[in-house]
Amino acid sequence: MNRAVRTTFAFQTLVVLCLVVGSAAARAADTLRIGLQTTGTFAWQLDVIRRHGLAEGAGLDLKISEFASPDAGKLALNGGTVDLAVVDWLWVARARALGAKWLFYPYSSAAGAVMVKDDSPVHGIKDLRGRVLGIAGGPLDKSWLIVQAAAIRQGIDLKQAAKLAYGAPPLIFQKLQQGEADASLNFWNFCASLETKGYRRILEVRDAEAALGLSQPVALIGYVFSEQFAAAHKSTVDRFIAVAQQANEIMIRSDAEWEALRPLMNAEDDRTFKAYRDRTREGMPQRPIAAEQADAGKLFRALASIGGAELVGPSQELDQGLYYQPPPRAEMERCCRELIR
Repeated sequence: MNRAVRTTFAFQTLVVLCLVVGSAAARAADTLRIGLQTTGTFAWQLDVIRRHGLAEGAGLDLKISEFASPDAGKLALNGGTVDLAVVDWLWVARARALGAKWLFYPYSSAAGAVMVKDDSPVHGIKDLRGRVLGIAGGPLDKSWLIVQAAAIRQGIDLKQAAKLAYGAPPLIFQKLQQGEADASLNFWNFCASLETKGYRRILEVRDAEAALGLSQPVALIGYVFSEQFAAAHKSTVDRFIAVAQQANEIMIRSDAEWEALRPLMNAEDDRTFKAYRDRTREGMPQRPIAAEQADAGKLFRALASIGGAELVGPSQELDQGLYYQPPPRAEMERCCRELIR
């Protein structure tokens, strides 16, 4: 772990300690209703929080509702049956553009890639001309739009140049292995698994983001909750974010922690397990919200140029109120100093 990352996580630990001592001791546990997609990596983070007693220590009572798909989590948020869920950034950005008052806080920048067989003659995007490209999700999938936008910067319209096949991630995963597709764009966990089976990446979604002018990859999924809930339960939200960051710190520094998580990960072998672990760590956000928001604005404009109003709603610019801002660092440090006294 480099010095900047160590410094970031050291501060996050101070924040957690401040919130734990300053809030948990002063009140009964506050309830936070969380929507969880059972097959997502959020389940891993929540398991770390549970096993280490982080929520209890921060005065939080987490009530978990499990869902089979991301769409079910969005419905639960809309219906008010959960307070917080991990949701797609683009869905939240479009909802904001249409007037919904959702807030977003980064959870992960892990993203997929265009994959091919190791011995494939395809070595770059230009080599996809006339070949079958399998795409996980539909025509408006965010990763697909990002790849399209980057390809256009290279003078290639993939919608015209390649033969496109859309499908659910497991189906696209199988089509590539069965030779029914020459390349596939899939979610990061399927790409990690393919790497262990003799497949290679010809374009990372993260590299496509860089080609669009982003300084670092944007977190494409994050914690989502309403402005109304955040206003009424600010301490609850802040304590949960701090606890989640402490769980990330544990996952970053401890390989043993991943052994405890392994039963949840559905990794068929050691190589896949390590790939899941390493890619999850790489995707943990570590930069200030202002920097995240600046790059997100660039990405939103690029996607608007590809998908139009159907994708992003009526605005071509990202709503500046989208990102939730936790307490300033100086305020947290002052709180910690007062507690230490």
